Amino acid sequence: MARISTIRNLGPAMEDAFARAGITSAEALRELGTDASYARLLASGSRPHFIAYYVIEMGLQGRPWNDCRGKEKDSLRARFDALVAEHYDKGLGDLERVLDEIGVIRT
Repeated sequence: MARISTIRNLGPAMEDAFARAGITSAEALRELGTDASYARLLASGSRPHFIAYYVIEMGLQGRPWNDCRGKEKDSLRARFDALVAEHYDKGLGDLERVLDEIGVIRT
């Protein structure tokens, strides 16, 4: 089994974050893909960060982290936002969650 850091753009910090999410090899990460592996990162307590998501996607494609632009990047952002909405628990109470959803507060 290859280390996650053998995937382009992914270093020791990402390897540690994936280990906390139960993903311990490059093969497992490739099999899961970007969205499922990022959902597991969020579920394990990682805070959402678009660049981290973007870096995973580019790395799994064997591309430099900054190689994506325009419509492709917009599409990635939409996928990222959907994952965060579904899998990231901001730790808010019911009232705060509703206020956040309608834009009264931002967390």
